Amino acid sequence: MTERTPDIGDVEGIGDIDGIGDAAHGPSETAVEWGPEPTGDPTDPNWTDDPAPVAPSPGPGRAATRRGRSSGSARGGSARPALQALRRSERIDVSGGTALVLLVLACHREDTTAIDLASGTLVRARVPWPDDHTPDLDAFDVVEARLAEEPERDDLAQPEAVTTDGLPRHVGTLHGRRVRKLLHRLATPVEPHVLGFPGASAPYWEFHGFRPSLALVVPTKGPVLFRREGDRSVWVRFGWGRSDNWLPVEDRRAVRALDVARRDRIQGKDLTSALGYKPYYLVVSLSSPRDGHCYKTVRALLPRS
Repeated sequence: MTERTPDIGDVEGIGDIDGIGDAAHGPSETAVEWGPEPTGDPTDPNWTDDPAPVAPSPGPGRAATRRGRSSGSARGGSARPALQALRRSERIDVSGGTALVLLVLACHREDTTAIDLASGTLVRARVPWPDDHTPDLDAFDVVEARLAEEPERDDLAQPEAVTTDGLPRHVGTLHGRRVRKLLHRLATPVEPHVLGFPGASAPYWEFHGFRPSLALVVPTKGPVLFRREGDRSVWVRFGWGRSDNWLPVEDRRAVRALDVARRDRIQGKDLTSALGYKPYYLVVSLSSPRDGHCYKTVRALLPRS
């Protein structure tokens, strides 16, 4: 896995993109010509274009049958009543046994990336999902999660991580202006490298708890979603400032978008159609150690609100 950082204007197929938009306005729906599809190695700049049309998606939440909710509470409904009773705080309370009300951004077996709605802080909640239960929270779900008596806040690679006591309770969903403001405020300013270091991974022992392990990125070019030949893993390519990034994707909706499109590479309007919304943010996360290294991954492609 690699994250390349050449001058964005010198990367083949990136410097001449028209209509992509900048970080202030978000990616354009105009189809992006990033050059040919990588064959085998994701760092290979030789792309091939496939002009085949994409069938429109039935939209988020309708492309597949809903699974049962982990919390046992009913799916749907507004979370506004719970938010009205929420006490605001300048800092997140991570003491043992604290109940947090979280806005989910991405859900993965390793952890759930969310915003603590009391403080507006990004947090990664390590939920003890049973082996026979697939993590089933969706973006913009609002859940109540109670922290374990020992929240295990000593991971130097993931300083935002806390451990929950049992599964979160589903409260409702949240969309609209409030979500847009939260995401806008938490968007990561453009830096030379995603998550503060070059490359797509680093040894676990190089982390000392001073760098964030989460970033809410607004691409300045792209994104382009593609499936690699060989292992068929799903990756995303995007420009951010002067860097050209290629990172693996661990978002089941993005994987499903490629299946809906019946193509191995989609971008621009085709990606918007396949997802059912225009991707504006990428949730970039540092993984737990895998063979001694922590890897940058994209946990979710999110709309603006």
